[in-house]
Formats: sequence, C-alpha cells, structure tokens
Amino acid sequence: MKYLCLVYCEGKEFDAMSPSELEALNKESMAYDEDLQRRGHFLAAEALQSVESAVTVRMRRGKVSTTDGPFAETKEQLCGFILIQAQDLNEAIQVASNIPLAKLGSIEVRPILDLS
Repeated sequence: MKYLCLVYCEGKEFDAMSPSELEALNKESMAYDEDLQRRGHFLAAEALQSVESAVTVRMRRGKVSTTDGPFAETKEQLCGFILIQAQDLNEAIQVASNIPLAKLGSIEVRPILDLS
C-alpha cells in the first residue's frame, strides 16, 4: 500500500537554527530518503516553501477566488511530504517515526485511496 507522510513543522523552529544546524538537518533528511529508497519504501519526497508563499484556490458558483496562504489557526504548517510504500499502517508508522523532522514537528500518516 501507499501512504502519504505529511510533514508539519513550526517556522520558528527553523528560524532558531543556525545555518550549520539547517545543513545538518537537510543532510540527515536526504540520507533517510536514500535509506528508504534502498529498502524499497521511497516513492517521492519534496520540501515546501514557507506558508507565506502559498495561495489557496476555491471554486464557488463557477467563480475562482484566491487568498494568500492557508487559513490555519495552528502553529504547525505543512512543510513537506514523503510518499512511501509499506505493507500496512504499522509499517508506515514505523517509517514515519524515523523521519528526521519528526523530532521538530509532527508527521501525519495517511493511506492513499486507490481509485482504480
């Protein structure tokens, strides 16, 4: 089965990190992606730009409306994702628990709905 691991983090956590700490976190994250690839779990992963660069799009009564950023009352924002292959939810949770950013934020694990 496929699972999407949505990575949430607080921007202030990154703002408080030194350039060398950020570089170390990036290297750790890339190494984990490579490890997942070797073990057959990795399908795709991307980091996202800050929430300030986001646009929310809605279609209502045939009209498109856009607003800057998401409307979120939470401190944690979506900052990236990893799409993985796992045998079941328990294995997906195990994979997600080792994502380096889980130490700073949270990982939402969600099964992919097969529409075929």
